Amino acid sequence: MEYKMLFSPIKIGSCEIKNRIVMSPMLMGFAQLDGCVTEKLMDYYEERAKGGTGLIITEITRVNDKHGAAAFAQLGVSHDYQIEGLKQFAERIHKHGAKLFVQLHHPGRQNVGLAVGTVPLCIACMRVCKSFPKLLFKVAPTAGKVLIEKNLTKASVAPSACEPSYFAGGRVRALRHSEIKQLIRQFVDGAVRCKKAGVDGVELHGTHGYLIQQFLSPNTNRRTDEYGGSFENRLRFVKEIIDGIRAECGDYPIIVRLSLDEFYDKIGKPGVGYDFREGLKYAKAIASFGVDAIDVSSAAYDTFNYWLEPTSFDLGWRKYLAAAVKKEVKIPVLAANLIRTPEQAEQQLEEGTQDMVSLGRPHIADPHFAQKTIEGRENEIKRCICCLNCIESMQDNAYIGDHGYCAVNPTVGRETEVASLPKDGNGRTVVIVGAGVAGLTAAEFAGRRGFKPIVLEKEDKLGGQINLATAPPKKEKLAWCIEDMAVNAKKYGAEILTSVEATEEKIAEYSPYAVIVATGAHAVKPKSIAGSDGENVYTTTQILTGEVALKDKRVVIVGSGMTGLETAEYLAAQGNKLTMVEMAPEIAPGTWFQHVDDAMARLSGHAEFLKNRKLASIDADGVNLQPVVWKGKKCKDKGEAEHLSADAVVLSLGAKSENALAKSLEGKYEKLFVIGDAAHVGRIAAATAAAYDVAAHKL
Repeated sequence: MEYKMLFSPIKIGSCEIKNRIVMSPMLMGFAQLDGCVTEKLMDYYEERAKGGTGLIITEITRVNDKHGAAAFAQLGVSHDYQIEGLKQFAERIHKHGAKLFVQLHHPGRQNVGLAVGTVPLCIACMRVCKSFPKLLFKVAPTAGKVLIEKNLTKASVAPSACEPSYFAGGRVRALRHSEIKQLIRQFVDGAVRCKKAGVDGVELHGTHGYLIQQFLSPNTNRRTDEYGGSFENRLRFVKEIIDGIRAECGDYPIIVRLSLDEFYDKIGKPGVGYDFREGLKYAKAIASFGVDAIDVSSAAYDTFNYWLEPTSFDLGWRKYLAAAVKKEVKIPVLAANLIRTPEQAEQQLEEGTQDMVSLGRPHIADPHFAQKTIEGRENEIKRCICCLNCIESMQDNAYIGDHGYCAVNPTVGRETEVASLPKDGNGRTVVIVGAGVAGLTAAEFAGRRGFKPIVLEKEDKLGGQINLATAPPKKEKLAWCIEDMAVNAKKYGAEILTSVEATEEKIAEYSPYAVIVATGAHAVKPKSIAGSDGENVYTTTQILTGEVALKDKRVVIVGSGMTGLETAEYLAAQGNKLTMVEMAPEIAPGTWFQHVDDAMARLSGHAEFLKNRKLASIDADGVNLQPVVWKGKKCKDKGEAEHLSADAVVLSLGAKSENALAKSLEGKYEKLFVIGDAAHVGRIAAATAAAYDVAAHKL
């Protein structure tokens, strides 16, 4: 396919960009405590520039340290000492013909209280003690948790005192008038520093519920002075920032990223915040202020899934927002619009939806998206499957000094290392057992090193556990990772054989240099539970493979983790009446909240949820449940057991590693490795990371 639009140049103000592909901002946590760049941060972005991206917009970049630092390891333009690093950063991006914009940001009420007031103190401590960051990340997880639970953190700021943001929590106070004026100055000063550093332009982050959007939203801006009340007054904050940048920087490119609809109606709160019609008015007004482009997005933390979509969302579902703005303004319109393929990108450019294609998570998944496209290697692109591991891992790791990771690309944060992997395989054979995500990843990177990977898969198709994950409704994207990993494994010389069982004898036929076992796991039926071997009792695997078909039945699902929820969706589509039983005091404990919100919205009206219930036993008529009460991490029985009638019982109580083959091979091969679920039952990201580690470092 030709991509005439995608690879045509475009100008944002005075800045000409070689193509229409944009790496949109996403915080991954590669910077220093003081907001300065690091080698790892520059390596990460430079790899995307090498990969052919036209415009790179940095992660959220703070302009205020006191209450505007959204993370410890966040880029900053709040001090002059950050300019030199930004200059080096820009030079490295420019070497590859790409342009660099910095996204100026303040989280407002969406900040976590633990970050308010602590960053300046941390910077001061780091100046005195170089090892301070290690100490900080040692105590932050435990101390921070206590401070948050006891509500001892400082309040985040917003245009008005209002309810805390979903996910961020904490307390919120109103900005004083003098603080608003100071913040406007800080945004302007941030832009001045960017220009001094040779950065090509700036983007003002007015979307996803952050501070600029909070001024626009009636839900968070209830001020009665000149910064609140009327439509024009709510625009004043961003207008004065734009005017200030123009006064200080002249003809310097400015993009405003704007949520066109806060989407409160999507979560059952119509009339809260602003909707599409008012958002379009904001876009027209902001364009009239003399900015050079508008980057269209949507939603906020309260409506998280409508700007950072889970797997279930349809590609391009919100493209109508950008299309509406494009009809009303005469400046370039950027938009993400859940684009995952070059074909989709070209189509949306051709149909006039937008002028530039913003790819955030797709650039994390594959830094060479653009290069592979222009070279006709679209099938080699590793597509983002919207699993949300990037943001979940970034959030989990923020307080331990680590960064975000990608489930399908285990080389994130290792860009220099992977580029210099030794080519020392010398054609030696590596037998890999299992063609799931772990096995295929190991095959690719072993092949990159010059080994000869032979993948043996006992089933007649690739995928392993992913084939179960794609069975529930709207989970088809998950299958992409298997398709893409197989293409890349074959590119680097892997031979993939299906319907071949890897016995000891079969493996020995290849006289392998090394053996990697990635045989996955199987769902468990705990023998300790009376009745678990009954004819009416099934595992999630039996349901999701189609081995057992249940239709129009009363079904009890025991265990509400992600597999349980997905199995519930699958069974709900077959007309079953469902009851989910969970021992914990919350549904899907430990599961990233976006996945839970997404599944629960679809299960509404199809399932009843019973929490604080322990499965005591199973009989032919249903289950016996013991109510429990929790105190901290311990629970005890409370009251009498209760019986719940059901036609069928589905157990979602975890999985057990399938490692019999690995045990039988112990001592027979010097280089024997067990990876993925066969070693430790986990998720895609853990499996691909372990596979990369073995293939890159241990063969």
